[in-house]
Amino acid sequence: MIRTAAFLTLGCKVNSYETEAIRGMFEAAGYGVVDFKDIADVYVVNTCTVTNIADRKSRQMLHQAKKRNPNAIIVAVGCYVQAAEEELLKDSSVDLVVGNNRKSEIIRLIESYSLQKDIDTNIVVDIGAEKEYEELSIISATEKTRAFIKIQDGCNRFCSYCIIPYVRGRVRSRNEKEILNEITRLSKSGYKEVVLTGIHISSYGTDRPVEEKEVHRVMPLASLIKAIGKIPGIERIRLGSLEPMIINEDFVKEIALVEQFCPHFHLSLQSGSNTVLQRMNRRYSAEEYMDKVSLIRKYFDNPAFTTDVIVGFPGETDTEFEETLEFVKSIGFSSIHVFKYSKRAGTKAAKMPDQIPEDTKHQRSNVLTVTANRMSKDYKDMFLGRIEKILIEEEVIIKGQKYLIGHNERYLKIAVLSKENLINRIIGVRVDGYLTDEVLLGEIL
Repeated sequence: MIRTAAFLTLGCKVNSYETEAIRGMFEAAGYGVVDFKDIADVYVVNTCTVTNIADRKSRQMLHQAKKRNPNAIIVAVGCYVQAAEEELLKDSSVDLVVGNNRKSEIIRLIESYSLQKDIDTNIVVDIGAEKEYEELSIISATEKTRAFIKIQDGCNRFCSYCIIPYVRGRVRSRNEKEILNEITRLSKSGYKEVVLTGIHISSYGTDRPVEEKEVHRVMPLASLIKAIGKIPGIERIRLGSLEPMIINEDFVKEIALVEQFCPHFHLSLQSGSNTVLQRMNRRYSAEEYMDKVSLIRKYFDNPAFTTDVIVGFPGETDTEFEETLEFVKSIGFSSIHVFKYSKRAGTKAAKMPDQIPEDTKHQRSNVLTVTANRMSKDYKDMFLGRIEKILIEEEVIIKGQKYLIGHNERYLKIAVLSKENLINRIIGVRVDGYLTDEVLLGEIL
């Protein structure tokens, strides 16, 4: 009888990519894949530890899996494993504990565990000492029209609030040839859009030997984008979260030459107050961030800027919060992900004085969210009456009517009416209005 495996991803797009790669390894080993809510022989939970809530969710999902099938092998992998190794080793709901940079060994570990039950159930390494990128690749993705491609792992920045460098290790870049080969395979399978993702993609290639860096006349990330633009069938290239440090004239000028590049920049901000940015160890000022935005607007027509902002960072005063509020208004973001500061043990911020009460964080989050929603509406309004190209991704029912929905190059969601099956096709539409607050309504040309 075919053994079955179920998978659950918590956290970021990097985790999603790695889960897809693990899924492919199980399928290649002859396992049948079932839904996580079904009975399976093996459950793999790719965990997250970016917040306390993520920690709790990781534990809950592991316990749910064991409760669903007490005889199953429960495998905890990923970032929470790296942060809470000892706790998980004591957890009776978890059979195997696999840290970062060891996910490629998961099939061997499970097979050995199944046969003898006396192997080392713990494979968590000193991630800070790891220097090699763990090669994983996907054959297909859960999203049928857009493929997320992991290009690097780790981070060297050590922002004072962030646990990720401690659980993901230092910057490790993937070999460019492997990236291009993977995207070529996906293109041949019908994928038209790729999103380059990683823990800190702005650092892609910075860990290469000096002689290899000299081969790339432009920044390694720009060089990679240009190479992807030459792959037949790839019609859109997007980037995951960028740091302001990477934005300079050479970089922006080079990527602007790539026809497939989408002018949607998720440019991490975190705070619009210089004093808060200093306490966060973000290494740029609000003025420098504004300069980066202006530079991008010099080369791209009406680009979309999305970002992350943390409210309630230790010591954040009312004045500092107001500085952030005014700064985001001056940028005009198309979307903001608002996060309430979450204390992470082991980070510098966790030991800082003047921790902000939860009710204050909640209040500031609400105020910033209202402002963000207003800016998002203002940005979408600029596209009313315009001709846009959208990649049709799914069919959904809204207000009792069946619509096809996709995104334009600037990642605005647009719905159209059509009886044709247009999934995974890029079509031209005229934007006529709104279907919902979040979804524009278009007419197929």
